[in-house]
Amino acid sequence: MNDSRIVSIAQLKEFAKIAEGGMEFQGQSRAEQYAWIDNVLMRFKYFSLRKKEKSIVKKYLLQMTGFSDAQITRLIARKKKYGKIVADTTARHKFTRIYMPEDVARLIDTDKAHDRISGPATKRIFQRAYEVFKDNRFLRLKNISVAHIYNLRGTRQYISWAKFFTKTKPTPVNIGERKKPNPQGTPGYLRVDTVHQGDSEKEKGVYHINLVDEITQWEIVGAVEKISEAFLLPLLENALRQFPFRILGFHSDNGSEYINKVVAKLLNKLLIDQTKSRSRHTNDNALVEGKNGSIIRKHMGYWHIPQKHAEIINQFYQDYFNPYLNYHRPCGFATEKISEKGKVQKVYDIYLTPFEALRTHLNAEKFLKEGVSMEKLEKIAKEKSDNECAALMQKAKVELFNSFRQKHQFSSVCAKLISGSSVD
Repeated sequence: MNDSRIVSIAQLKEFAKIAEGGMEFQGQSRAEQYAWIDNVLMRFKYFSLRKKEKSIVKKYLLQMTGFSDAQITRLIARKKKYGKIVADTTARHKFTRIYMPEDVARLIDTDKAHDRISGPATKRIFQRAYEVFKDNRFLRLKNISVAHIYNLRGTRQYISWAKFFTKTKPTPVNIGERKKPNPQGTPGYLRVDTVHQGDSEKEKGVYHINLVDEITQWEIVGAVEKISEAFLLPLLENALRQFPFRILGFHSDNGSEYINKVVAKLLNKLLIDQTKSRSRHTNDNALVEGKNGSIIRKHMGYWHIPQKHAEIINQFYQDYFNPYLNYHRPCGFATEKISEKGKVQKVYDIYLTPFEALRTHLNAEKFLKEGVSMEKLEKIAKEKSDNECAALMQKAKVELFNSFRQKHQFSSVCAKLISGSSVD
């Protein structure tokens, strides 16, 4: 733009009125814009003008450049200090980009498959994908820091999504010893709890039974319609058979579904020591309580699922969910460290799948059941990669949830037909 004919403040004031309609100076580069501002300030001898005249010049600069008031003020101050306005050509330091969009895509796929587990567990999956399953797509991600996993989860490319425990009534029945189990590093000591899948119009939902080994975190989940002995006993027998090692201990809270003569008879028959949580010791069953939230609630949610679906849910657990949890989902294992003040602190710096934890255990073979070998378990673990197994589990879960809706719609249509109502 050539505005050299505008030489007085009066002309500038008049031109500013006309330019209010939307006229704007367009420079080819920032250097050209800065040179034009420098020229205007020199032509009107800005620093010798009165305050009112300075405001007219400044308004003119704002209208023509589209810069902010703060930016024009800084440029004027630079002109006063250095005598010239020059664009800064110094390039800002930028760190070399290590993780590409395809790496973020791998993270998205992994988080979708595993329902966004913790950073350390996710890192372990990346390491296993490259080292165990030879997937070269995870070459860079296998070395990623846990902190940077969370950084990538905050990028624009990353797409995230988000997904209660009923208290059991105490019972005075004198079954089970009230103590905290002490497995002393031996697999086979289970922590057991029940998760209720909500109520709807006074109708109870399905019950999830969660059994977790304290040492390896091997986990078996099942589902029953009711927590009476008739439903619970067959499920417990089936769940105990699914563990690859011998069961030595069975620890639960004081709920009557476990503290009863039927369960006690089953455990005695299998030579399993039964214990129950102590009063005012909320951490006695903390392991399985944590798994209730991070595993069952995360995948099954809090919404009401009618009891009639317990059988197909249990089949889903046995065919897809339990293998995924034990062979492909890393868990955090605590290491006890003594602080400078002499306090024992637990640091979760080891992440292994339950199978890896069992495999790394000294003399693991001697704890296995008859007919089970580490070679057979290793074969199951290597059949699919972590992400492949997780994706298969997620697909089966979607089909499971869809079957709930289809059965609900069919029941609604039948109810309308029986009542004589019209069906849309």
